[in-house]
Amino acid sequence: MAKSAIQKIAMNPSENIAYDKLVLSQENVRRVKDGVTIEQLADDIGRRKLLQSLNVRPVLNGNGEETGTFEVPAGGRRYLALGLLVKQKRLAKNEPIPCIVNRSGTTSAEEDSLAENVHRENLHPLDQFRAFNALREQGLDVEEIAARFFVSAATVKQRLRLASVSPKLLELYEKDEIRLEQIMAFSISDDHVRQEQVWDRITGNPNMQEPYYIRRLLTETTVRADDRRAVYVGAGAYEAAGGVILRDLFEQDGGGWFQDAALLEQLVFEKLKVDAEAVRADGWQWVEAAISFPYGHTSGMRRVYAEPAELSAEEIARYDAAKAEYDALDAKYAEMEEADQEIEDKLDQLGTELDAFSDRPQVYDPAQRAIAGAFVTLGANGQLQVDAGFVRPEDELRAEADDDGEEVGDGDSDPSQFDDDGANGVVFNGRSTNGGSDTTEEPEDEGIKSLPERLVFDLTAQKTLALRNALAGDVDIAFVTVLHSLVLQLFYRFAKDSCLEISLTSNSFGQVQGLAETPWAKEITERHEAWDRDMPDSNNLWEFLLGLDEASRKALFAHCASLSLNAVVEPWSKRPAALAHADALAATLGFDMVEAGWSPTVDNYLGRVTKARIVQAVREARGEDSAQLIDHMKKDLMAREAARLLEGSNWLPEPVRLDGEDAIGEGAEAVAHDVTDETTLDGETVELPDYLADGTSSDEPVTDACEEADHLQAAE
Repeated sequence: MAKSAIQKIAMNPSENIAYDKLVLSQENVRRVKDGVTIEQLADDIGRRKLLQSLNVRPVLNGNGEETGTFEVPAGGRRYLALGLLVKQKRLAKNEPIPCIVNRSGTTSAEEDSLAENVHRENLHPLDQFRAFNALREQGLDVEEIAARFFVSAATVKQRLRLASVSPKLLELYEKDEIRLEQIMAFSISDDHVRQEQVWDRITGNPNMQEPYYIRRLLTETTVRADDRRAVYVGAGAYEAAGGVILRDLFEQDGGGWFQDAALLEQLVFEKLKVDAEAVRADGWQWVEAAISFPYGHTSGMRRVYAEPAELSAEEIARYDAAKAEYDALDAKYAEMEEADQEIEDKLDQLGTELDAFSDRPQVYDPAQRAIAGAFVTLGANGQLQVDAGFVRPEDELRAEADDDGEEVGDGDSDPSQFDDDGANGVVFNGRSTNGGSDTTEEPEDEGIKSLPERLVFDLTAQKTLALRNALAGDVDIAFVTVLHSLVLQLFYRFAKDSCLEISLTSNSFGQVQGLAETPWAKEITERHEAWDRDMPDSNNLWEFLLGLDEASRKALFAHCASLSLNAVVEPWSKRPAALAHADALAATLGFDMVEAGWSPTVDNYLGRVTKARIVQAVREARGEDSAQLIDHMKKDLMAREAARLLEGSNWLPEPVRLDGEDAIGEGAEAVAHDVTDETTLDGETVELPDYLADGTSSDEPVTDACEEADHLQAAE
């Protein structure tokens, strides 16, 4: 049997129909406005003409004959845009419009309208990226591309940035093997090699393929724009020196990342040097500059403070006049029954003027600058921080020697009086007891000799015991006496005015990096400086302490006592009883390191221990499932991911736990630490955690202990 002939498809003819012969069909299915507006579409047609013909049908009369008018069921937005151009007189109302005329009637107008909109496929994002890039290569700038396609300049920049991702990764995106969010994360770096390295690193591990993690890996060797070094130098200076800033156009990046950390450090040091020279020009004997100084770097130095500038005679006169006028006006106003705006304004003016006298600039004595220096560093906010007025012990002694030399040179005293006759003798009530001369002692006219040294010793020993007994009977004065000794040692470096043989040691732990930036160190420093400013001359300290109210004396005593506390574990100094006492003290205070603000980070713990300990920490805090997520990672990546997992877990490493405290985290059981040694405190047996005992714990490899011991030695 012969095959039936396949009926060929006949296309609807295209015709040019005058615009004034077209009407919008009521069967057009588009009712909701979406996408490009009619005004923008009109502008686009005006620029590039009509790219797509209208779909029209002839309007028939009652006899089924064409009337010469055509309705537009598909292409209504283009029709309206053409009408707007006619209204603007940019298009003639009888301009021929390319149309596809459907006279077959095989489909309805609604069906044609629906098909035109439903069958349309949006451009793949990758094709849009590449098209924008091609337009840029043709010479169009970002703003012009944005204007032509009715998007923002930021959108164009985003599309162009996505087109700059490694071709290998874009090919995977085209095959739907990489998500758009991942491509957006990769776009923060222009380094195709680095992008591909990161992709190879995370391939096969779904937990590492999140966009935030990709961004973290791409920026792990960079410096954030909100880092104090970056803020101090500034983005402009860094880029002018050839530095590149990585920017994330799809997320809030806080200013981006400075890619060249070495260049940034160089710029910081160069600027610090200039700023330090400017500070030195103010008259300081010395200036030290660094990005940061270790905690306690000012230990052993006395500090002098600036005082408000003295008022001149004219300023004093003006102050007295303003104060008198203010007091008189205020007294007058107080007696008035009704408010007077003019008087109120005058009082405000005088009050502002008086406040200006109180807020006048503070200055240092030039003589103090001559023996003191300043530390120049960067604050946490990236601003230059100048801590001035510190006097080194050697400068203090040198200044005292210079003062002594000046006194001798004045001719008011005899140099022979400074001989060594009484250097090793006992001084009693300002008199030398070994037969040496005293500058204030009258010549012995009647042959009375100094008391024998042994007798003086015996008598003063009796006085000492009697005074001890009396002091023991007065708790309040005993408290002030101990406080006096502590204050002398902490605030007066060379004062020897206390009769108490109490020695206070305050270790600064300057070898610990970043300690000065902790909230505890800042609070201690602020408290110490506040007391330091109030301290009188050492000769008047006793009266100053007696004059303090009880609450202030107790607060000062607590501050002094706290600075002597030492709960540090050192490999060469085993102090189990002292450390057990520190735990007992902490328990009495209700102290907890988590509540104090400590949490494990890469810098303070995770980056400084072995991989086994990192995994152990996550296991203790979050459970075995979380530990298995990181146990295959390289150490640097493992440490960063562990820091994220441990956030909010309240987990603590053994050295900062209290005695008997377990490492309990969310979703994990307590892991008891081994007890490998014991000691006694006040007659009671005290168990020690394994990190304080000799040797290593039974479940810890020897290599871990060796690595940690090496690290401790290097930290010193």
